[in-house]
Amino acid sequence: MELYSTKHESPNVNLEEAVFRGLPPDNGLYMPTNIPQLPTSFFEKIHELSLPEIAFEVTKTLIGDEVSESAIRAIVEDAINFEVPLIKVEKDVYSLELFHGPTLAFKDFGARFMSRLMAHFLEKEEKEIHILVATSGDTGSAVAQGFLGVPRIKVTILYPSGKVSEIQEKQLTTIGQNIAALEIDGTFDDCQKLVKQAFLDEDIRSKKHMTSANSINIARLIPQSFYYFNAYAKTVQLGKPLVFCVPSGNYGNLCGGLIATQMGLPIKHFVAATNANHIVPSYIETGNFEPKPSVKTIANAMDVGNPSNFPRFLSLLGGEWDAVKAQVSGKWYSDSEIKEIIQKVYTESNYVMCPHTAIGYQGLKNALSELSGEVTGVFLATAHPAKFTDVVENAINQKIVLPQRLQASVDKEKKSIKMSNNFEQLKQYILA
Repeated sequence: MELYSTKHESPNVNLEEAVFRGLPPDNGLYMPTNIPQLPTSFFEKIHELSLPEIAFEVTKTLIGDEVSESAIRAIVEDAINFEVPLIKVEKDVYSLELFHGPTLAFKDFGARFMSRLMAHFLEKEEKEIHILVATSGDTGSAVAQGFLGVPRIKVTILYPSGKVSEIQEKQLTTIGQNIAALEIDGTFDDCQKLVKQAFLDEDIRSKKHMTSANSINIARLIPQSFYYFNAYAKTVQLGKPLVFCVPSGNYGNLCGGLIATQMGLPIKHFVAATNANHIVPSYIETGNFEPKPSVKTIANAMDVGNPSNFPRFLSLLGGEWDAVKAQVSGKWYSDSEIKEIIQKVYTESNYVMCPHTAIGYQGLKNALSELSGEVTGVFLATAHPAKFTDVVENAINQKIVLPQRLQASVDKEKKSIKMSNNFEQLKQYILA
């Protein structure tokens, strides 16, 4: 598998180097030089395949012979070992529940796959790796669980102080072992900027082997394509074109779907739905990409003012605004609207959603009213509602029982290192 930088100012690399580098030296993003199509025979039998079997075929086709077939099979069977239910909410509207992994969020797909891929590459190495990851909520806990106890890997998670839910924070800060949490005085954008600065700092790079577990790392995007294929497998016999609505923050999740289409998955349309940080929906409407400081919302995992995967998003859609508009709609919703959506769907369908999932539902509903022809609509349910009990319980006026794995985190003592958003402080920490 050969990868290039979206800025085209760095040499092409293989998958292993891209995974461990995280970012190219020119501060672009790694992308495959070629995204191969899956054979027709795969789609003819896809409804008979399990999710790990689908993941194996997709991975084998995408990355070629850089990793052996036996290693790929072992990686996907260990990483993707939980269910992904497709729940009918109403006529032609389905929820793809991606939150049945260890941390009850869709980020488990990317983190678990990436940790096992890295462990495979490290089997033949003697070096140690330091992973830096910025999180606005669920990425950090998924990465922490995915890499917990992996030999020769240290993980440092940067999260914005006071801007993640209490349960999310406990999941980040109670892991221990090879996982450390830095509580940054700032926003998610500040955390993300610090991580990028660290990767580009020559002093750090000369002394430490570092990489990222954010969606800027190509190893996170590969498994995020799996569940689009899985949804197709579960709906193909309905005989209607598929429309996906993707709750979006950094847009890695949506890029996973776009990679799936490049590999031949027939998807009629995508909807990029988000909160008041509507940078990409505004771009889709106007053609102007204008990053802004992020604002805090109740859908905090999408509080991103400068989506880092936007160059990939553009590349996968052909790079032109008209091409983007033809394939993707943009929707966004305020906090008050999100609460109303949660309450309405619970009242009418007895289905409970987290704030991000509610955005996905409403974005799909609004888009379906604008599209012609009969379709099957699928929105991605990205996190268990129990991770946002304060918002959800207030909206539905019902108590949510915490799953045992969440309760276990809540009962533990928070352990974090407080730090400003000054890069020199982070640099000293890394080099120490």
